[in-house]
Amino acid sequence: MSHAKMWCKTRQVMVLITSMLLWEVGSGSIQYAMLEETESGTFVANLTKHLGLRVGELAARDARVVFKGNRQYLQLDPQTQDLMLNENLDREELCGSTEPCVLSFRVLLKNPLQFYQAELRVIDINDHAPEFPAREMLLKISEIAPPGKIFPLKMAQDLDTGSHSIQSYTVSDNPHFHVLTRNRSDGKKFPELVLDKALDREKQDQLRLKLTAVDGGSPPRSGTTEIQILVLDINDNTPEFAQELYEVQVPENSPIGSLLITVSARDLDAGPFGEVSYGLSQDDDVNEPFEINTKTGEIRLKSTLDFEAFQSYHVDVEALDGGGLTGKCSLVVQVLDVNDNAPEVILSSLNSPIPENLPGIIVAVFSVSDADSGNNQQVMCSIDDNLPFLLRPSMENFYTLETDGALDRESRSEYNITITVTDMGTPRLTTQHNITVQVSDINDNAPAFTQTSYTLFVHENNSPALHIGTISATDSDSGSNAHITYSLLLPQDKQLTLTSLVSINADNGQLFALRALDYEALQAFEFRVDATDQGSPALSSQVLVRVVVLDDNDNAPFVLYPMQNASAPCTELLPRAAEPGYLVTKVVAVDRDSGQNAWLSFQLFKATEPGLFSVWAHNGEVRTTRLLSERDVPKHRLLLLVKDNGEPPRSASVTLHVLLVDGFSQPYLPLPEVAQDSTEDAEDALTLYLVIALASVSSLFLLSVVLFVGVRLCKKFRAASLGGYSVPEGHFPGHLVDVSGAGTLSQSYQYEVCLRGDTGTGEFKLRKAINPHFPSVPSERNTEESPTLRNSFLFI
Repeated sequence: MSHAKMWCKTRQVMVLITSMLLWEVGSGSIQYAMLEETESGTFVANLTKHLGLRVGELAARDARVVFKGNRQYLQLDPQTQDLMLNENLDREELCGSTEPCVLSFRVLLKNPLQFYQAELRVIDINDHAPEFPAREMLLKISEIAPPGKIFPLKMAQDLDTGSHSIQSYTVSDNPHFHVLTRNRSDGKKFPELVLDKALDREKQDQLRLKLTAVDGGSPPRSGTTEIQILVLDINDNTPEFAQELYEVQVPENSPIGSLLITVSARDLDAGPFGEVSYGLSQDDDVNEPFEINTKTGEIRLKSTLDFEAFQSYHVDVEALDGGGLTGKCSLVVQVLDVNDNAPEVILSSLNSPIPENLPGIIVAVFSVSDADSGNNQQVMCSIDDNLPFLLRPSMENFYTLETDGALDRESRSEYNITITVTDMGTPRLTTQHNITVQVSDINDNAPAFTQTSYTLFVHENNSPALHIGTISATDSDSGSNAHITYSLLLPQDKQLTLTSLVSINADNGQLFALRALDYEALQAFEFRVDATDQGSPALSSQVLVRVVVLDDNDNAPFVLYPMQNASAPCTELLPRAAEPGYLVTKVVAVDRDSGQNAWLSFQLFKATEPGLFSVWAHNGEVRTTRLLSERDVPKHRLLLLVKDNGEPPRSASVTLHVLLVDGFSQPYLPLPEVAQDSTEDAEDALTLYLVIALASVSSLFLLSVVLFVGVRLCKKFRAASLGGYSVPEGHFPGHLVDVSGAGTLSQSYQYEVCLRGDTGTGEFKLRKAINPHFPSVPSERNTEESPTLRNSFLFI
């Protein structure tokens, strides 16, 4: 037996060499042949050469071999791209009795998408010996059976096909019988026992013969069974069926127990020899579905039918009388297909994730199939209408799923696509296959700030590194495309040193003040912040940031008049004949702060004669409260307190010296050597100066501009009115704050203070005080009451 197997293996190799790689393209399909039971890993074909491709193109185009169903009989070698056998092929398991045994498959190539139809034919080898359904057959033959009488025998089964199937039957040597080999309608061979010589029960009541079935393999295989023959006494009629061939069609979904057909046979004998019983003589691979009533001949379903497994059955029906004689007929059962198989979706390729900005991308390649036949096998394929995808048929039962235009990940980052396949049978069956497609992000969204602009407030005199606010931006992208970095842009104002004022945290957009800010020097400044993502290419956005410095009460009031830093104290002259309420002088003060921090109030803190003078809290005017008497001392010293309205409040003090005189005579009031028209010009300049001080209260920014203009005008008027006189050098407050309504000037006055440069007495001249709401005083009065005062101011 070992020698026979070796010889058989040698023959298989020879057949493999001669017939393995027969391929053709004329029919549009590549064909290969392979012997069954060939070892896994056996070389099948050089697919690159057969498809006419370049070397390495199969790997570059991600070639795949796709079979129907989930089995993968062939595979591509990852190194050589040769077509290799993936598993041992058993032709009998794959195709049963069907010949030829052909396995269809497709070769799938990508980029561009291309299909090749191919077939693998599995060639049968003689690996099965014939087998009889039983080890022994019993025949009852009447002794009066004439020579030439034929007795049907049960045929043997061979799973091989073609020349490897059963070719002949033989019987052991005996004087009474020989065997004839007959062909059935389906091509199978069955034996019939022929009586050569009449039997004599009195000489021999039974015989034992050996029946042998031989196939056409090389070497041939055989199977045997024993025939036991009982010689009966006088039963000379065999049962005969009404038809030699019965045909019936049965739907595959017929329930178990359904009546297929009723066969009928009769025997002309009487008594026990005329009683007929029925039986089935079936092939081993199909003996399960049917059963027969031995008395009535009704043939019913014993198990369910499956059109996809067997489309037809050939059954031998026997009729046996009481004398052991048998009759035989054939039954052909055609199984009708019903739509009992839902379509099947086989996914060959899935591309996920896919970029969001590229249209026409192939997302998936899949095939659909239906195990039914006819209209039951025709299918329709669809997806939901509201999805940005298209289904395109590529070849028979193959589809590609493509994007219908560019996608937007920010709108939707994942798609759950349901592929619906419906057949055309009745009733229609549907299969759904779900595919999840992820959309990958590209950098197509610039950072967006949460506000169109930012206004941040910070108190002056802040501590360095103070967090003053946060600039925030968002990016609709993901990953590094959404990672935002913040930076400061250089301001358009080249004089603004932004890098010394603020800094920004590049990761979270937090702004910090680098040094203490001074409201009096800088009330507000603007700059732009850039937000840049880390995509490729990077996208950015800008936003305007305005930082407003809030004023703190960090400046005490500053007294403009009387000046406290003069070398000689300022002395005011008060005539003894002055009436109560006489305006002695007016204290002029400003505060560099703003708002309520610059609201000034005045109060008399100390006085030589407490009841003689009073000061108006809102405008700083010092007036007499009663008539003067001879008992009043000639010299008075007043200490006034100027306080702002800040929190906490700040204050400054001023000292006034008042000299009581009997009248304004020449010894006290030396006239300056200036013409009358120059005096009027100086008064106009003083008025302009006081108007500038009042206007500065409204806005610190306006204060700086007005003060600059006021200083320039003051110099101009002074030069025009005094000629060779110059303003003395030295410190003078550079910032005057508007205190209208709450401080130094209760009405809109303008004053100009001029210091004579040619005298050592520090003479000041208070020129004209202008009230825009009242008509100006006549020039004669101005001439009389505008003399130059030594160390004092004169208010008109």
